[in-house]
Amino acid sequence: MSSYAAPSRTVGRLKRPFGNLYYEVCGSGPALVFAHGLGGNHLSWWQQVAHFAPRYTCVTFAHRGFAPSDPVANGVDPADYPDDLAALIDHLGLADVRLVAQSMGGWTMLEYALAHPDRVKALVLSSTSGTLDRRGCDPSGGTAYDAWLAAAEAAIATGLARGIHPAMGERAAERFPALHLLYRSIDEMAGTLDKEKLRAGLRRTATRTLAGLKAFRVPTLLIAGAEDVVFPPFLASAIATSLPCGESQTIADAGHSPYFEQAARFNALVGAFLARQR
Repeated sequence: MSSYAAPSRTVGRLKRPFGNLYYEVCGSGPALVFAHGLGGNHLSWWQQVAHFAPRYTCVTFAHRGFAPSDPVANGVDPADYPDDLAALIDHLGLADVRLVAQSMGGWTMLEYALAHPDRVKALVLSSTSGTLDRRGCDPSGGTAYDAWLAAAEAAIATGLARGIHPAMGERAAERFPALHLLYRSIDEMAGTLDKEKLRAGLRRTATRTLAGLKAFRVPTLLIAGAEDVVFPPFLASAIATSLPCGESQTIADAGHSPYFEQAARFNALVGAFLARQR
């Protein structure tokens, strides 16, 4: 008879000014908190929670406006995300945390880490530069970014015409059709949330410069997918080299969602990085 026991799991709803913030806690050990992207919710991290829960207390949540969290009557402002995270961390009584962010989640996690660097043991930014101005982070002065953006917009348009989600991309959809279907299903759980308006809010609030992070000493790992058409993958190394405690990794055959498409490699990179920060 097997002696396997599933990690402990609890579900909760934290009262916030907009309504209830949905969260789940799974496993035991040091706190590891995950923030999903625009196309996700707490379920996006299913492959990470299963992997890390035996060694970490994994916390996932759905950003305000993303089901099962409550909708927001007047639309979502990403500037409210860090306070929601801070309230959740305080509610759970976590003394220190390790943060993993995907795409939009970078707005949440980077801002929290900047506001509470003494409470953050490590930060992982996957396919995101958070509230940093992307073009301003381009070492070429914007030339490489502009060329990448033109090609990326063309690829996204071509993919959308064929039913391909940009956050997975054409090659990932072809290689992993089941994952592509699951990703789209999770994305659709957001229901009536105006994601174009939210996307505009993300662009509006991405104004930080690398010069402003010269004193940011939280160990930070940037992970990029080489086939990404949503985030410029070359910015991961450019940003990492500008941070006091930054490093980067690129997964060659992944698009915008390496945590979803190439979970084993993503988990190995994150796990090794976290082990070095103890």
